[in-house]
Amino acid sequence: MRKLIRKGGIDEISLRKVAELAGYSTTVVYTLFGDKASLITQAMDEDLLELTRLIQQAVTQAEPGWPRLRALGRAYVRFGVEHPDEYAFVFMTRRPHAPNETARVQHGNPAQDPYACARELVSEVAEMGLLSRCPQDIELMVQILWEGIHGLTARRLVMGEDDPWVPCMPAEQHLEVMLDVLCAGLAQRFAPRPA
Repeated sequence: MRKLIRKGGIDEISLRKVAELAGYSTTVVYTLFGDKASLITQAMDEDLLELTRLIQQAVTQAEPGWPRLRALGRAYVRFGVEHPDEYAFVFMTRRPHAPNETARVQHGNPAQDPYACARELVSEVAEMGLLSRCPQDIELMVQILWEGIHGLTARRLVMGEDDPWVPCMPAEQHLEVMLDVLCAGLAQRFAPRPA
């Protein structure tokens, strides 16, 4: 299926083409996946699990609190830069959505779902008394953090280092400064609320 994605993107994928490529009958592929959305969801699972594994590996080597959020950001960006096709497929391609239960990745499980892993880390920082513990604030902070690291990753992949319109600072420096700004912004905007 990755051959089809590289050839023509998500629009190139069909159950019939996957069956041909795999050497199976279309009936077998329909029985296994049901529809295109489920097929795509299961194809994404491998990449989501790998991203989560890399994030968790980085996080376990960091001190609790802000260092772990920074480790998450570094691991996320590194995954995107080192696996641009997979990253673009999972995070930058409009696709049909299948029900969560068709995925191998358990939605909301921090051990499998990278977004849930990020939510768990933001919650950890909040429980340390460094951020608001309000559930709506937690969700908003996770989205802001995710959008920041995704934006940097997507810009690097789409525009590249040699884009004449947007001067590019050294990748590591750019990432560290962005993480400084994200963490400081979250700390200021979502300071713990008095009980």
